[in-house]
Amino acid sequence: MARVFFQDVTKRFGRVFAVRELTLEVHDQEFFVLLGPSGCGKTTALRIAAGLEEPTDGDIYIGDRLVNYVAAKDRDLAMVFQNYALYPHMSVHDNVAFGLRMRQYSRSEIDRLVREVAETLGIGDLLNRKPGQLSGGQRQRVALGRAMVRRPQAFLMDEPLSNLDAKMRVQMRTELVRLHRKLGATFIYVTHDQVEAMTMGQRIAVLNDGTLQQVGPPQEVYDRPANRFVAEFIGSPAMNFLEGGVVRENDRDGIRTPEGFLALPDAVSAEIRQQGVRSFVVGIRPEHLTPVAEQAAAAFEGTADLVESLGSEQHVTVALKETAIVVRLPSSPRIERGATLRLAVAPEHLHLFDAETQLRVGP
Repeated sequence: MARVFFQDVTKRFGRVFAVRELTLEVHDQEFFVLLGPSGCGKTTALRIAAGLEEPTDGDIYIGDRLVNYVAAKDRDLAMVFQNYALYPHMSVHDNVAFGLRMRQYSRSEIDRLVREVAETLGIGDLLNRKPGQLSGGQRQRVALGRAMVRRPQAFLMDEPLSNLDAKMRVQMRTELVRLHRKLGATFIYVTHDQVEAMTMGQRIAVLNDGTLQQVGPPQEVYDRPANRFVAEFIGSPAMNFLEGGVVRENDRDGIRTPEGFLALPDAVSAEIRQQGVRSFVVGIRPEHLTPVAEQAAAAFEGTADLVESLGSEQHVTVALKETAIVVRLPSSPRIERGATLRLAVAPEHLHLFDAETQLRVGP
């Protein structure tokens, strides 16, 4: 297995930049996720690593080997596609064995390797079937088996679960994590689904408009988003945003928004003064807003405009003076539409972003 390293990689199609100056290292044996919305450049980056696209500028390393001018077939990488790309006229056995035949393995060695991989993936009893006789999850396993049987230096996966139903996606996420642990392989996984990224990746890289926004462990990216885009993209329901400026009220520094006053921790106040930023966008995760009694201090007061029950919890859209925010609450007590809610948020749960640069401010 090997690391994969992008060094100042740019890919341009005419005047359109698909990837801009991407510098990124995927560690050996790491499960690494490229995350972002459609058109952000994540699949292009994966195809550049695979050798299916040539970079306009920059270098690609697999291990310590520069592979810019190495053909895709000679990079020793395995790619799993969104549409599985199985040969419909071949059996499962022959689909898995196809790459080995192209490399002129002996028949006995091919049969041994195919059966080993089939046993690992739980498709040993499907080897004589055709792809048309399989379910979506079974086809996905066959596509994985075809990649695994070659023992490549790294696996490149382009949204391989997007064609599955919700229940099967959850099951396959778990199986992929177990498979990675068992193989000790390098996985680069592309997705637009933040749940997949958060639950599967050891580290994630968030891209937007071809530009790398942030890299880190999933929980770190969630807890300390580097800019407003990352903060808004990671998390469901999405983070709430309010605009405001720094003021001092009742001997406390805070952000005054049209909806209320938000006190700041002392450490954050000191850093803000040092940086000289005056105009902010304040981000608040829905789970960090808490209903309080009338006699308690509250940051916001509004009316429940929409209540979405998810069984274990409820998402309540609260109409404030000039905007609306979403609150994540336990399923009980049930909030009724039209109810008045008074909401508080702990200062340490505020996320501050420079209104001009959109970058994170403070620790």
